[in-house]
Amino acid sequence: MPGKFDLNDSSVVVIIGSGAGGGTLANELAQKGISIVVLEAGKRIELTDFKNDENGMFGLFTWLDPRTTTGSSYVAKTSPDLPVWTCKLVGGTTVHWGACALRFQEHEFKTQTHYGAISNANLLDWPIDLQDVAPYYDRAELKMGVTGTNGIPRLPASNHGKVLFAGAKKLGYKKFQTTNMAINSVPRDGRAACQQTGFCVQGCTFGAKWSTLYTEIPRAESTGKAEVRPECQVLRIEHDASGKVTGVVYADRNGSLQRQKARIVAVAANSIESPRLLLNSSSSKFPQGLANSSGQVGKNYMRHMTSTVFAIFDKPVHMYRGTAQSGIVMDEAPNDPKRGFVGGYQMELLPQGLPSFAENIVPGAWGRERASIIDSYANIAGVWLIGEDMPRETNRITLHPDRKDKFGMPIPNVHVDDHPNDLAMQKHALGQADALYTSIGAKKTVHRLPFPATHNMGTNRMSEKPQDGVVNRFGQAHDIPNLFVSDGSQFTSSSGENPTLTIVALAIRQAQYIAGQMSKNEI
Repeated sequence: MPGKFDLNDSSVVVIIGSGAGGGTLANELAQKGISIVVLEAGKRIELTDFKNDENGMFGLFTWLDPRTTTGSSYVAKTSPDLPVWTCKLVGGTTVHWGACALRFQEHEFKTQTHYGAISNANLLDWPIDLQDVAPYYDRAELKMGVTGTNGIPRLPASNHGKVLFAGAKKLGYKKFQTTNMAINSVPRDGRAACQQTGFCVQGCTFGAKWSTLYTEIPRAESTGKAEVRPECQVLRIEHDASGKVTGVVYADRNGSLQRQKARIVAVAANSIESPRLLLNSSSSKFPQGLANSSGQVGKNYMRHMTSTVFAIFDKPVHMYRGTAQSGIVMDEAPNDPKRGFVGGYQMELLPQGLPSFAENIVPGAWGRERASIIDSYANIAGVWLIGEDMPRETNRITLHPDRKDKFGMPIPNVHVDDHPNDLAMQKHALGQADALYTSIGAKKTVHRLPFPATHNMGTNRMSEKPQDGVVNRFGQAHDIPNLFVSDGSQFTSSSGENPTLTIVALAIRQAQYIAGQMSKNEI
């Protein structure tokens, strides 16, 4: 496919994926004068294509390529064909995300040190700590316009949020507030302020929410140093006899195979597709897949401990009004093993529009009870419980032995079993959310166990020693110096916080490192 850069131009940096990691990395490198080709498997749509339509936008955004699922987890049983929810379009899942932008806590970078030996968990300390990442968190928050930082006002509390805060106060919690959000509370950065319509995850029609689709990507392109090729799915990464990466083979929008040469390749295709691509790029030199001398590619998949509690009240709440995830309770976030588990969790607002609520409230069931819950929709509040889950070697992405995609490549299988620590945390979180809402007069609470995972992490994790992981402290493959991982798959632990801010911070840090290495001709 002809474009701005020639297919035989071996001086370019090829970035696979255009979401939080890939889109940010592309802009950061382009601003430094480095030539970039971004290959995105999905289509390019514009902000004007967004509609306040839950079902319509789900179909437009979602990565629906075939996947299989194994394991005993709740999602494996209830959603075997869609175990994860990621997006397939320019901007990736930053088009869909709720925009909750939280920093890791200090101990979450060093879980092996702080938690000790946990049976059947593959804990490992990151080769970096909060002090290393803090300057890049600062830059990410300023770039993304995160409320509550850099003098940016917080968003107003919705009625839904006020209900959450009233329950938190009654329960004796102290750390509750409107969340740090990458959504403009005032006009900023050439984009409008939030209009409180509530359709955050369907694509923000006002552009108030930060997304690489209309921030990082256009800015990268405006430098003249970046080209984005949508509907171009990378099938394998190639290397020379020495093992150095030389380029990628991809299928363009017409299904024709193209080969783009590269000086450096950065993989930012999410925690399912990134390891799948490395495994599908096996060769006689790398029979286990690229960057996989440790055998850790695809392993240690994490997706957060999650569940939702909906509470039915006598009076209207109107949870669907206002910014979707704008309230948070953080008292349970610290590590306190006296609760019966290590790690911590957040309580975040989770409104649902009526179509998805009606479909998902009691999966696979119908009848009087479900109908009565739906009938109470206006009087319902909802809180999402999100906590750290344990990395396990057996929770992994593998290549299906038989099934292939339309390009003839093996599809991924997602295997997840819940760790006892995850289940203990989930039980505690559900109990605390029940208590929070009943303390302020809820007539009834309803538990919704995990939805398909929207936070996908691990599978190409950072490690100090090459035998323990896939990439080093800068996301650079231990085995191949000109191959990088630039998404959440490089996470060594999941933390109890939403991952996007950390992905962006690491991409900014990685870009600085890549530019420095290129200038010294180290890569």
